[in-house]
Amino acid sequence: RRPGCWKMLTVAMCVALLGCLRAQELGGHVSVILLGATGDLARKYLWQGLFQLYLDEAGQAYSFSFHGAALTSTKQGQEFIAKVMESLSCPEDVVPGRCAELKGQFQQLSGYHRLKTGEDYAALSTDIEARVQRQGVREAGRIFYFSVPPFAYADIARNINGSCRPDPGAWLRVVLEKPFGHDHLSAQQLAAELGSFFREEEMYRVDHYLGKQAVAQILPFRDQNRKALDGLWNRHHVERVEIIMKETVDAEGRTGFYEEYGVIRDVLQNHLTEVLTLVAMELPHNTSSPESMLQHKLRTFQALRGLQKGSAVLGQYQAYSEQVRREQQKPDTFHSRTPTFAGILVHIDNLRWEGVPFILMSGKALDERVGYVRILFRNQAYCAQNDKRWVAEQSQCLPRQIIFYIGHGELGGPAVLVSRNLFRPSLPPESWKELEGRPGLHLFGRPLSDYYAYGPVREQDAYSVLISRIFHGRKDSFITTENLLASWAFWTPLLDSLAHEVPRLYPGGAENGPLLDFEFRGAQLHFSQRQPEQLVPGPGPAPLPSDFQVLRATYRDSPLISAWPEELIAKLADDIEAAAVRAVRRVGTFHLALSGGSSPVALFQQLASGHFGFPWAHTHLWLVDERCVPLWDPESNFQGLQAHLLQHIRVPYYNVHPMPVHLHQRLCAAEDRGAQMYAGEISALVANSSFDLVLLGMGMDGHTASLFPHSPTGLDGEPLVVLTESPSGPQQRMSLSLPLINRARKVAVLVMGRVKREITMLVSRVGHEPKKWPISGVLPSSGQLVWYMDYEAFLG
Repeated sequence: RRPGCWKMLTVAMCVALLGCLRAQELGGHVSVILLGATGDLARKYLWQGLFQLYLDEAGQAYSFSFHGAALTSTKQGQEFIAKVMESLSCPEDVVPGRCAELKGQFQQLSGYHRLKTGEDYAALSTDIEARVQRQGVREAGRIFYFSVPPFAYADIARNINGSCRPDPGAWLRVVLEKPFGHDHLSAQQLAAELGSFFREEEMYRVDHYLGKQAVAQILPFRDQNRKALDGLWNRHHVERVEIIMKETVDAEGRTGFYEEYGVIRDVLQNHLTEVLTLVAMELPHNTSSPESMLQHKLRTFQALRGLQKGSAVLGQYQAYSEQVRREQQKPDTFHSRTPTFAGILVHIDNLRWEGVPFILMSGKALDERVGYVRILFRNQAYCAQNDKRWVAEQSQCLPRQIIFYIGHGELGGPAVLVSRNLFRPSLPPESWKELEGRPGLHLFGRPLSDYYAYGPVREQDAYSVLISRIFHGRKDSFITTENLLASWAFWTPLLDSLAHEVPRLYPGGAENGPLLDFEFRGAQLHFSQRQPEQLVPGPGPAPLPSDFQVLRATYRDSPLISAWPEELIAKLADDIEAAAVRAVRRVGTFHLALSGGSSPVALFQQLASGHFGFPWAHTHLWLVDERCVPLWDPESNFQGLQAHLLQHIRVPYYNVHPMPVHLHQRLCAAEDRGAQMYAGEISALVANSSFDLVLLGMGMDGHTASLFPHSPTGLDGEPLVVLTESPSGPQQRMSLSLPLINRARKVAVLVMGRVKREITMLVSRVGHEPKKWPISGVLPSSGQLVWYMDYEAFLG
């Protein structure tokens, strides 16, 4: 018997081991590569989402490795990721000890790679293959998450396609963040470019709204309640549909982005349009089929009635133009026409929805933060009893509505609400539970007790939801190329027609009152109140730059160009482009060193939006100076360059050279030799360390770059790059030295604004005194110095 028992036990163990091996073989190894791993989105959401994926899938049929990737050095990236790991959190039902154990496991599986060249991507691929071989499993697939600006997509896509694709038999999934273009044409161009590297089934375009729990529940709700909804979900019973996203915050700090996109491109064209299709599309028989879902979505787009000017009302909060003038260095006469509020009336010309108004609305600086989808049903009942005696489950006189409450607002979180006089809905009990009563809480004019109200059993972040769906290949939660182009085809004509419309001004917050209320008649939308007196002067007949000629003169014995601000910036941008073209023709590259601060912002925007012939592919961008803050800090000069220029142009990301002010989790520590590192990079890439063009500004104390009066650092000597101290915070800086600046082929000094008039007059009279006035020491030894001053700085 005993030999027989041992034999049976051995067989059982072999079967179990074989089962484990088969499970592992069936699953295999998945590598997740997070590009832009040290960025803001990654820090706030994506690493937590990847950790949640690990928590959900660990111990199943797959093994994992997580690879953070960015342009920062390996040591710096490792330190950043180690810090992020500390901030990860577990669900509430995981005890602290178990959570610490899981975080430790996740950290062991996570690493950092500096990805800059094709060789770096090939090395990553080799590393993944070696890991798979060591584990003795097959490779199931690779996920590349592009948490980077769109200008970097093409280079990264080329490197992945050329050096880092998995072997045949394993899948590739590439995840892309919006914006996906600016209009229909730019979206087509971006789609064509990405399509040259990846197949459609490999691309996952993220709209994070589709990961919000209430939005993700719309189709399952419609599917699970078909019997109750079949007779209701149509033009005979639906009075209107409202799809709303309100914000209390304004656009301060993001006016550069907002000036380019505005509220329609930022919210309505993507988030709210996607929600509209989920409400309006015909339900396929198989809601789990991505192909069926896409086809039904596209039919909904085809049925959308074209939008006209009268389909929209636009608003702009009162402080917006002043914020743009301040952040973008616009003249006092500038008034933006960018809408920060929009209400849009959409009609769908098909049998189900003919005549039903769909209202899409979003805005900043409104009275509350809330998002919801509200389907309001017609009501032709009259009840003889007083409304105090109405019974919620029975009275047909109560409003009848279904609400997908996306979040925030009075409820504070996601919910699904169904009026009790409609039907008791069916929701999956494992993920949705009935909400407890909250006396005194009213929603849409009725107490919470008037609704069957459900909330998620466990609230989940949208990115965690979407990352799980990417892993499982759930394409129905993402934007396909066809879907994207259909949306832009619908919105672009309206955007073109509204380009010169003046939005209604509103004060912001609770002060708005009924100012933004609107009504619709037929296909026309209009504000309920007449246009009030404008709260600030509107766009007036200010003189155009073309009404004046550029003044050419000399300043400190060097050429001076002076003009009104817009024409001055246009002239400087033209001159930089001309210098770039000449340099590329001559030697194949153009090395441009740019100052930070507010003065160059308008120049960056001009270069980004009006210079399509600029040879960006052959341009290297360097910084003249940098504050000793992390590169993602709003005070960082690199952050300003990124926001106003880099994210809008197509410069190879490895041609961008931020100053290494943040090394070893320290800022500008002399022992880290960051200044020497940057000097070495310049010496290696820039012939004779002679930049083709250096752009400088002039401070009101006569400083330039981060070379300050009464501080000898950087004014002479051998160092090309130095650490300096500013009289005002942030005090520590890194700067090109005066000898290095003076090696340039051309130096342009940009001086703008009436506040610079006094220093302009003073510097015009002083001699060569760089210790008192560092700007006076700027005189290229074998190049040219040109001053660019607007009339207010030059003439007062």
